[in-house]
Amino acid sequence: MARSGPVAAFRTAMSPKTNGPLRVALLAPLVTPIPPPAYAGTERVIAALALHLHERGHEVTLFASGDSQVPCRLVPVLEESLWAKGYNGDGRQYAPMVVAAAWRDADQFDVIHSHLEGGGFVFARHGPKPVVSTLHNRLDTEGMPHLLSSFTDVPVVAISDSQRRWSPDANWVATIHHGIARRESLSSERPGAYLVVVGRLTWEKGIEEAIQVARDLCIPLKIAGKAHEEVEREMLENVVEPAVKDGVAEFVGELPPNERDALLAGGLATLMLGAWPEPFGLVAVESMVTGTPVIGRRAGGLTETVKHGETGFLVDDLLEAKTAVQRAASLDRLAIRNYALETFSPDLMVERYEAVYRQLAADASGGP
Repeated sequence: MARSGPVAAFRTAMSPKTNGPLRVALLAPLVTPIPPPAYAGTERVIAALALHLHERGHEVTLFASGDSQVPCRLVPVLEESLWAKGYNGDGRQYAPMVVAAAWRDADQFDVIHSHLEGGGFVFARHGPKPVVSTLHNRLDTEGMPHLLSSFTDVPVVAISDSQRRWSPDANWVATIHHGIARRESLSSERPGAYLVVVGRLTWEKGIEEAIQVARDLCIPLKIAGKAHEEVEREMLENVVEPAVKDGVAEFVGELPPNERDALLAGGLATLMLGAWPEPFGLVAVESMVTGTPVIGRRAGGLTETVKHGETGFLVDDLLEAKTAVQRAASLDRLAIRNYALETFSPDLMVERYEAVYRQLAADASGGP
């Protein structure tokens, strides 16, 4: 890892019109280090981007918390990540600190890639270099429709076609699925004897639905979940712990990547039954790359990641979910893994982002 304060000017400047290295800044939320030690979504994608852009020869600078461990240049916006200090929120109010640090050094980059949701929009409109924002959350709540309609000039990337459908007039420059499928992930070609849920302990993640399916089918359920925020702790106390007491479920808490892979690989199926449109659904890819099929609600980004009847099942209600569980063992787990590796590879994701970066940099320089 290379640390620095304000970024020194690079010795050579590459033309964005060539196929040479680009100078890329990545802007990360400050709640966890990059890569995250346990639960996180956006931060895992940023970690993959930082690593693979660096390996492809680009000059990458990451603006993140100082406890991050990355092979590229790191500018620590805070010395320690927020969750490590006991903070329980989502940290969105800290986004201006990241933007301010990057804006200070903007002239040193060809393109700036924000992962701060709408937090980078003003920077994109008024900053001296092109800023593209990947939007990781759903876009039909919390004022995002109004924000997107007010900033139709700033370039944005969607993580699924489903995510972007409510804002067709936004300046979408690409839809790029997350590439987090790692060949080193543990996998198994044999179906396990338990069901799995991985994610935040909130209603939209389908925790209660998964418990009901496990209870009805008398199949053990293992829950690996985050319980930092108040609503998550309430679900742990009121929903998960009673199921544990009844012998229906086992709560294993947050797990580091290798342990999470082992949990997924040992399962019969991963349940994603929340009645909400997942913008993407990282857990689906993480499950499939271990060979374990996904049983998910037929909504949102899952309709673009799970191949019904091949890598899992897309269901409309709990009755269908129980039917899917009973058929899960019949699916070819090696084929599921190969599909995930081919479709959601980091290299494929980075190639697509490179194309976006080069086009924005060329446009900014007046090139073709």
